Amino acid sequence: MRAITQTGIAVAVVLLALWVARDFLVALIWAGVIAITTWPIYVRFAQLISGRPSSLLASLLFTCIIGLVLLVPIVLTVRQVAQGSDALVHVLNRLREGGVVVPAWFAQLPIAGKYLDLWWRANLSRPEALTEWLRGVNIESLTSWTGTLGGALLHRLFLFAITLIALSLMLRDGTWFANRSVVTARRLLGKPGTRLIGKIADATRATVNGTIAAAIVKGAVVGIAYVMVGVPRPLLFSVMTIVLAMVPLGAWVALAAASLTLVVQDGSLLAPIGLFVFGAAVLLIGDNFIQPALIGGSAELPFLLVLVGILGGMQSFGLVGLFLGPVIMAALLTVWREWIGIRE
Repeated sequence: MRAITQTGIAVAVVLLALWVARDFLVALIWAGVIAITTWPIYVRFAQLISGRPSSLLASLLFTCIIGLVLLVPIVLTVRQVAQGSDALVHVLNRLREGGVVVPAWFAQLPIAGKYLDLWWRANLSRPEALTEWLRGVNIESLTSWTGTLGGALLHRLFLFAITLIALSLMLRDGTWFANRSVVTARRLLGKPGTRLIGKIADATRATVNGTIAAAIVKGAVVGIAYVMVGVPRPLLFSVMTIVLAMVPLGAWVALAAASLTLVVQDGSLLAPIGLFVFGAAVLLIGDNFIQPALIGGSAELPFLLVLVGILGGMQSFGLVGLFLGPVIMAALLTVWREWIGIRE
């Protein structure tokens, strides 16, 4: 009876603590994922700075470096966008003066070509249509949306600051956290608990490294296509593709933006359609084969479990589920192997 009471109190305290920290759980999870992934690098860094991983100076310096690594791609993208503002203004002025020119071959398309050509001339080739559309925009709604976006941005910056603070503390006390986690898992599961903690750490590192590597590969291949078809500011779109490839459906937004920009610049559909088809093939192969293979190979997970973990994790937990999903699957596989008596 006493053991049941103690267990009930412990569970209630844990649930209460999670409820209190519910608004910061995502930030804490991100800090934990980054800390586990970068721990081997941090240990070497701390040895150079102070000779021990528990140094506050080493954890603060390393956290600042991580913050810069996360912010530099965003800053570069904003800088490229700012540099391209003149080109955007030029494009908008050209659209206002002459609209979008109808491709010569558009009317020759079978069945619906004639009707599509008439629709294009009535809606896209007339500058008056664009002006009428802009007049129909609700300025009050736009202002309200902008204010909401600004508030959401400030909230994200606050959570980012919480993540960096938590990361610094986790790195400083990483050895303590690891030891306590192993002891807790061993008390709950026995000797398999130690292997479970190790498998979770390996799966976390494999997921992060695989996601980053896949994003770089997809962005680089699609970036070469940007240069070959003549997309304006290919460096900007390449950086956007790499950064957004780590976000669900993000790379598709960058690819669509590059294709639309090429349509506006050239007035032809052949090159933009070819670019989008090629980019879509690269993204589909990368998302469904390359990324799961990279993660599964490092984490020793079957391909199917990795794919289900990535897709199901994003559906259940959002962006952070991209990393939690494979980790949960790795924990499941470890428990199953221990249960049926298989040793790796």
